[in-house]
Amino acid sequence: MSTRAPGARVPGKTADQPPPETPTTGRRGGITLGPRDRLIGELHIDGDVRLGGTVQGEIHATGDVEVDDEAKVNASLAGGDINIRGSVSGPVIARKRLVVARSGSLIGDVRVARLVIQDGATFSGNVSMGPQPDAFTPAPEPAPAGAAPEPVAAAQAPDMAAEPQPTRTDGKAKGKPKR
Repeated sequence: MSTRAPGARVPGKTADQPPPETPTTGRRGGITLGPRDRLIGELHIDGDVRLGGTVQGEIHATGDVEVDDEAKVNASLAGGDINIRGSVSGPVIARKRLVVARSGSLIGDVRVARLVIQDGATFSGNVSMGPQPDAFTPAPEPAPAGAAPEPVAAAQAPDMAAEPQPTRTDGKAKGKPKR
């Protein structure tokens, strides 16, 4: 039985009203991509996102990001709490906490406030920790005070300049040892 008077109008949404918040999260909305869904491109969402399918591109959420067990994500991720149980390849920014669960795999550099990598998880990349990271921009190396940068060619030995050394992505030198 309704407490509304007969013939009374039900107030509708107006364009200037924000979307209603959900009582459980306090956030405005959320999107869930199922295991057979595919997203290619950018997604900017004011709320939470749950990824269960295939994603390529960028995901930016004001809320939390969940990557389900079967998800294959080849994208940059940014959100509050980020939980990875599937496969992610790309940079990750977690403003609150990043959790790579034992079934999760992450290949990419991360900027996080807090980091949890569970036993059995796979992770390959660089970590930058600190309170509330804002954007994924590697910090430049500070130069010593008063020192001018030295040209690269001048720093190499003459016989080394003719033979370029292969490089690796993990920052370790590969090839012949220096003499």
